[in-house]
Amino acid sequence: MIKKSFRLPFIILAVILILSTFLVWDLLETGKVIRTDSPGGVSDQNTQITQAEYVGKESCIKCHKRQHGLWKGSHHDLAMQTASDSTVLGNFDNEQFTHFGITSKFYRRDNKFFVETEGLDGKNHEFAVSFTYGITPLQQYLVEFPDGRLQVLPLCWDTRSLKEGGQNWFHIYPDERIAPDDILFWMRVNQNWNFMCSECHSTNVRKNYNVESNTFNTTYSEINTSCEACHGPGSEHVTWAEAYNMSGKPVEKGDMGLKIRLKLADQGTWIFTNSETGTAERNRPLGSKVLVEMCARCHSRRTAITDEYVYGKHLLNTHRPRLLEEDVYFPDGQILDEVYVYDSFLQSKMYGKGVICTDCHEPHSTKVYAHDNTLCYRCHSYEKFGGRSHHFHNPDSTGSLCVECHMPERTYMVIDPRRDHSIRIPRPDLSDKLGTPNACNKCHDDKSAQWSTDYVRKWYGDDFTDKPHFGTVFYASRKLEPGSGEALLKIVRSSDQPVMVRASAILELERFPNAEVARILNEMVHSNEPLLRFAAAQSAEMIAVDERWAMMKHLLNDSLTVIRLEAANKLSNVNRSRISEKYQRILDREINAYIKSQNFNGERPSSHLNLGVLYFQQGNYDLAESEYKKAIELEPGFPYSYINFSDVYRIQNRDDLGEKILLDGIAWIKNSPVLFQALGLLYVRQRRIEEGMEYLEKSVLAAPQNPDFAYTYGVALNSTGKSQEAIRILEEAYQNNRYNESILQALATISRDSNYPDKAIRYTRELIRINSANQGYVNLLRELQRKKTNKETP
Repeated sequence: MIKKSFRLPFIILAVILILSTFLVWDLLETGKVIRTDSPGGVSDQNTQITQAEYVGKESCIKCHKRQHGLWKGSHHDLAMQTASDSTVLGNFDNEQFTHFGITSKFYRRDNKFFVETEGLDGKNHEFAVSFTYGITPLQQYLVEFPDGRLQVLPLCWDTRSLKEGGQNWFHIYPDERIAPDDILFWMRVNQNWNFMCSECHSTNVRKNYNVESNTFNTTYSEINTSCEACHGPGSEHVTWAEAYNMSGKPVEKGDMGLKIRLKLADQGTWIFTNSETGTAERNRPLGSKVLVEMCARCHSRRTAITDEYVYGKHLLNTHRPRLLEEDVYFPDGQILDEVYVYDSFLQSKMYGKGVICTDCHEPHSTKVYAHDNTLCYRCHSYEKFGGRSHHFHNPDSTGSLCVECHMPERTYMVIDPRRDHSIRIPRPDLSDKLGTPNACNKCHDDKSAQWSTDYVRKWYGDDFTDKPHFGTVFYASRKLEPGSGEALLKIVRSSDQPVMVRASAILELERFPNAEVARILNEMVHSNEPLLRFAAAQSAEMIAVDERWAMMKHLLNDSLTVIRLEAANKLSNVNRSRISEKYQRILDREINAYIKSQNFNGERPSSHLNLGVLYFQQGNYDLAESEYKKAIELEPGFPYSYINFSDVYRIQNRDDLGEKILLDGIAWIKNSPVLFQALGLLYVRQRRIEEGMEYLEKSVLAAPQNPDFAYTYGVALNSTGKSQEAIRILEEAYQNNRYNESILQALATISRDSNYPDKAIRYTRELIRINSANQGYVNLLRELQRKKTNKETP
C-alpha cells in the first residue's frame, strides 16, 4: 500500500537465481501443429510490424495447449474478471464493515453485486460492482461510472483462509480516515483504473482519454493479462503457423511472425566452473535483455507516455521509470514504497551477470520453479551455501532459507508480502546509521541491529561490515553532509556500481550544483547507458539554459522517446535567436511530442501542471493559466497547481488574483505548508506584513522538520526587526538540518548584524567546514574576525 501516492497492485514476479536455461516454448515445441481454416501466406518482417493484429488467446490454444494449461488460473489469467458468482470471492450476503465511523454494506440484487458506501458528497450511496481485481491474498472491486471511469473501492476482501486470518473485509488504508476531499479518496484521480491499473491487468489496452470532455472510452482485446500481453499481437504468427501447416515444413522466417521473440537466441546456459566460488556462470554473455525490458512494462514503478507499446524495445521508449528516489526506496536501495521489482532487480548482481526473469519463473504460470532452497542451489552449490558454515542457522529453520536473508519481504496493501528483488547481502550494521530494515531483525525483531551486527562480524569477519555501500552516500547527501557531492561523483563514475545506482546518484547530485557536477552531466548525456542519459537530462535544470543547450541538444535526436521528451522539456525556454532553423524545427517537433505525451495522461493534474510550466517558461501565460485551471478542476487537492497558477498572476503584477487562487487552495487543503508559504510571500510583496508573517509562521508549524519554511520565516522575521525571534526559529531548524547552507548563512549574517560576533563566527566556520571551496564564506570569516579583534583592542 502506498501512502499519498497510491498504485494498485500489479502482479509481482519474484526473481531468484537458479541453474539451467529456461526456454520459452515456441510453436514447434508442442510436437504437433493443428491446421486452422484461415488462409495461409507469410508477409515479410516489415509488413508484420505494421499489420500485426491482436487475435485473442483462442488462436493460441490450438498449438500451445501446455502453455495455456500453465497460464489458466494464474495471477495473469485472473488479473481482472467480470463480476459474477464464480469470480466474486467476497461476502456480499448483507455484510457490513465499519471504518472510521463509515459503515459500508455489501449485498446482492438481481444477480448483481452492490456496495453501499461513502460518496464524494460524504453520504452513503449504492454502487454496483462491475469487475473483480486480483485473486490472492486479496481481491479488489471496480465500480464503473457513466464517463467511462472505473474506480477502485477501498474495501477489499481478504482471500486467505480463516486459519491465516482471512475471509473478512478490510480497508486499504486501515489507520487513516480518507475523506472525500482527500486525493486518495476512492472516487478521485489516484484510485482510477484507467490510468493506474488497466495497462497491466488487461491485454491491448487503449485508454482513450478525451481531454476536452474529461471522459474515457477505454478498450482492451482481452480482459485479463493474456498471451498477447507479453508476446504481442499474434496475427502474423498465426499466418506463419498456417503456412507451415499447409507446407509440412518450416517456412523461412526467423522471427516466426512474432512481434517479439522471447526465446533466447544465444542458447546460453548456467554451468559451474569454479568450485572455489560455488556459483554458476553463464557460458556465454546474455545476448539480449529484451525479456527483462518486456516484463518491466508492468513490473516497475513507471508512468506510460503512450499506449502504443513497442515490443522488443527498451522500456524508455514508452515508459518513464522511477529511479532509487527518496520517497520510494530506502537510502540503500531496499524497497520502501510499492516499486514492482524492475528497479530493484537492476541493482542486483544477478542482473549484472545475465540472469533474467524466466531463469527463476515459469513464465506462463508466473510461479517460481521451487519454493525452497533447491531453486537457488541450481546456481549456488549446496556444498558452498547450503550448510551452517554459510547461514549459521538450523537447517529446518526460517534462517536457513536463502530468500529470507537475501530477498526479505515487505508487506503492502495491508496483507500482501512481496520480496525485494535487489537480492542483497544483509547489512544490519547499516540499519542504525541509515534507518533501513535488515533481514536479520525482520526475524529477530526482539533484538537490536547492533546484536545482529555483532553476530555478522563474528561469523564473517570485520571486513564484511566495513565494505562501503552506496546507501551511506545517498543518506549523507540527503542530509547535505560535507563530502557527499564528491562521494556521489565517484559512484556515478564507478563502472563497478550497477547502472541503476549510478543513475540514481546523478539525481542526488541536484543537491550539489557546481562546476564538477556540470562536467559529469556533460559526460553522462553522451553515455551508452540509457538510464544514465535519462538521469542526466532530468538533472540538467541546474545548468544555465544556454550551457544546457550546448550540452544536451543532441538528446533531441536520442533513440529513446523518454529521453528526447525530457530534453525537449529542459530546453523549451532556450533563446530561439541563438539556435539554427534546423534545430528550431527539431526542438518544436519534440516539444509537440512532449505535449502529446502529457495529454495522453491528461486525466492527471500533474500532466496539466507540467504543461503549465512548459508554457510559463515560454512566456505563454494564457496557456499556462488554462492548464493550471484544468489541473485544479481535475484534482483540487493538489497544492502545486494553485501555487503555479498564482505565479502566473505574480509575473503579470496581478497578485490580487493570485491571492484568491491561493485562498481557494487553502480552503480545500486545510493544512498545506507550501500554500501557507506562497500566500505569506504574496502578502509580504504587497506590504501586508502582519498577514504575511501569520501565514509564514503557519507553514513552519505545519512542517516543522522542513528547513525551507523555517528559512523563509526566519529571514522575514529579521526583515521586520525581530532578529531575536528569527535566530530562535533558525536555530531550531538547524538542530535537525545541520548541513543546510541556507539556514547557516542566515544564522551567520543575522547574528553578525545583531551584534552577536561569536555566534556569527561559529556559524561561518561551520559553513566553511561544509563548503570550503566557497570563497565568500572565507571572506566573511575574515571580516568577522577583524571586526571582533578591532572591538577588543583598546
